[in-house]
Amino acid sequence: MQKRSQYKRYTRSKAGNVMYFIILIAAGLFTSLPLIYCICTAFKPLDELLVFPPRFLVHRPTIENFVQIPNLVDKLGVPLSRYIFNSLFITVVATVLHIFVASMAAFVLSKSNLRFKKLIFIFVQLSLLYNAYTLAVPQYLIFSKMEIIDTIWVYILPAIPSTTGVFLIKQYMDSSVPDTLLEAARIDGAGVFKMYTSIIMPIIKPAWMTLLLLSFQSLWAVTPTGTVFSEKLKTLPYVLSSITAGGMARAGSAMAATVLMMIPPIFIFFISQSNVMETMSSAGMKG
Repeated sequence: MQKRSQYKRYTRSKAGNVMYFIILIAAGLFTSLPLIYCICTAFKPLDELLVFPPRFLVHRPTIENFVQIPNLVDKLGVPLSRYIFNSLFITVVATVLHIFVASMAAFVLSKSNLRFKKLIFIFVQLSLLYNAYTLAVPQYLIFSKMEIIDTIWVYILPAIPSTTGVFLIKQYMDSSVPDTLLEAARIDGAGVFKMYTSIIMPIIKPAWMTLLLLSFQSLWAVTPTGTVFSEKLKTLPYVLSSITAGGMARAGSAMAATVLMMIPPIFIFFISQSNVMETMSSAGMKG
């Protein structure tokens, strides 16, 4: 007869579980306060925006702030629909190209017999140390040589070769795609592109769904930074900044525009939420 273990198993009591969930709910509500305030302010009439001391919640909600947005944008000479189209086109096209290029590069670095691929991946990792500000001047010189200044490509091309996407997908692919599976596919006569589309992409869906979220969020908020001068090529966040510059009288409309800007990223987040958690845990990037 085996001796009973002398170690006791400690578990939380029901009261401890209740307290644990109360703390989590309170922390969640606290972090969501800016979002709630933004939504409430978007529905406040002008007299509630100017009241002192400021009120957190709205007492007489109105949709006037949303109705005024097209009128405020028309003063810029370009209809609101043009800015929306620019943002949607740039975000969708650049995100799709980014996922395609990053996954193909990760496939090569993870599963091919390419010489010096470990050295190349080291350079990919080193490039993660540089932020957008340090690359601004070199990028501008490159765009000038390519003659894409003040074109739609100045938004899309820089978003395609992202090292973050290559690193994330490569790490996930190393741990989730066995080499034996690809060898069996080669024996069955599958080519490289067939393996990529039929085997790799379905298996690494959590990784590229995570990349979809990250890329969509960054591209949806992109604004022209000294490379786009035509009003017809500017994006929706630019409209938000121009409305915000109107002062307190336009605070309601600015918040209304912010609420509209938040809807697509939140929608993408709910679609990819479970995939993000799986990818971060598999890629060794737990926060």
